[in-house]
Amino acid sequence: MLVTRIGRRALSSVPKVALPDLDFDYGELEPYISADIMRIHHSKHHQAYVNGFNAAMEQLEAHKADPSKLIALQSALKFNGGGHVNHSIFWKNLAPKTQTSEAPGGLLLKDIENTFGSFESFKNKLSTACAGVQGSGWGWLAYNPSTGRLEITTMANQDPLVITGMIPLLGIDVWEHAYYLQYKNVRPDYLKAIWNVIHWKDVEARYAQALHKNQ
Repeated sequence: MLVTRIGRRALSSVPKVALPDLDFDYGELEPYISADIMRIHHSKHHQAYVNGFNAAMEQLEAHKADPSKLIALQSALKFNGGGHVNHSIFWKNLAPKTQTSEAPGGLLLKDIENTFGSFESFKNKLSTACAGVQGSGWGWLAYNPSTGRLEITTMANQDPLVITGMIPLLGIDVWEHAYYLQYKNVRPDYLKAIWNVIHWKDVEARYAQALHKNQ
């Protein structure tokens, strides 16, 4: 009985992640992203990644002396942990139309123009990259610390960008659950609409922080 109590106490001490609150109501991104999509995406899909990651972490703690079990858990940790990390960034990257601007300002805009030719060219390139993701995944505007430059890249499934060494600034979810209820199978329509609710102040802040860390 004592061993059981100790085991339960150890598992209860495993750090858990939680579903983050949104900075806006589910319906505030309409008409670009519907309230139904936001409700299901946040409260069901993201919650499932949180639950899956926490369960995997408990298994990791319970079987930390078993190398084969630890190896077997890596897939669940990466998928669910990546889903939590990616969506936590995604929600902050979004804001109601009344709280957004057409484009970023300051150094981020300057560096986007220097890197991609123009802001419109950047939007087209990121949208094209997102449209080209086969199956499910993400498109990202990222900062590459090794080169000191902005990059556009994509990741499959819920693979987090951090495994590449790059720092995520702006993520666009192109899993079907992010758009199918409203845009059906026409992913380009969703990609066109989402630019209306990008929270550029958040992206600018992430860029400033990435530059500071890389000094």
